[in-house]
Amino acid sequence: MRACMDAGLVKGEGFAVDASVIEADASRYRGKTPDEIDWSAPERQTRAVAEFLSSIDEEDPDTDRKLPKVISPTDPCSAWTAKANKRVQFGYGLNYMIDTGHAVIVDVEATPARTYDEVAATRTMIERTEEALGLKPRRLTADTAYGTGKLLAWLLGKAITPHIPVWERYERTDGMFPRTEFAYDAKRDVYICPNERPLRTSGTVHDGRVRNYLSHPGDCRACQFKARCTRAPFRKIARDINEEARDYARSLKGTPAFEQSSDDRKKVEMRFAHLKVQHRFERMRLRGLSGARDEFILAAIAQNLKTLANQT
Repeated sequence: MRACMDAGLVKGEGFAVDASVIEADASRYRGKTPDEIDWSAPERQTRAVAEFLSSIDEEDPDTDRKLPKVISPTDPCSAWTAKANKRVQFGYGLNYMIDTGHAVIVDVEATPARTYDEVAATRTMIERTEEALGLKPRRLTADTAYGTGKLLAWLLGKAITPHIPVWERYERTDGMFPRTEFAYDAKRDVYICPNERPLRTSGTVHDGRVRNYLSHPGDCRACQFKARCTRAPFRKIARDINEEARDYARSLKGTPAFEQSSDDRKKVEMRFAHLKVQHRFERMRLRGLSGARDEFILAAIAQNLKTLANQT
């Protein structure tokens, strides 16, 4: 990375992030539930297992994250996933952050192959790149999985423009009124339904992420649109606590700059394609998160050196 900077190949204007699954060195036929595994058994005294148990002890208790339903006894840090080639297997997420000006890999992070961990890696890579290299993007592009309110708000707080499609968790598929039919009145902090009745909130934040806005059952009973709105006694709209950031990200979609960023993101996908097809890196050789980190860093170095050689 430093060599690419010295060669003038990194601009720091626009970055793109994405993740690809690399199969772990673990049999997909031998997954077990956590309570089935005897971690004290002699065959479990390995570095990979020690890393996994240590990560549980060090995890922030406020995260309230549960253990996975299926774990590999030999490489428990890997995640049970069906992302790669639609085949269920244990794998690690190879996370790349790329400068889109020259397709240079700016940072790399190893995570279990879970969307939550891959999205969280974005913050880690941006902060590390800024601290170590003095680089911070003006804009960041990624796919819809990264369009969470939490990440979008964080990016805006860092003065980074998110060219990321918003993840719409609550889209209706039953033919009822979508939430876009309900107008939000910021001054009164209420939603207004198609029949011009308010939906109010108690202010309670659920799951650390949303506030629920509820209609009055009496209003719904007398409403001419009820059959098209809800089958329940009332209608509920869930509003992300970072909805303003989501609204701002929505406003960027379709702009020339957003479309250009979407095209630039293909450079990240090409990096993964080259790695798997040309370098035949489809399965891990080392176990544990530290092993994955070492392999991924070496892979990124090799690809950056190849980019540097082609540009000089």
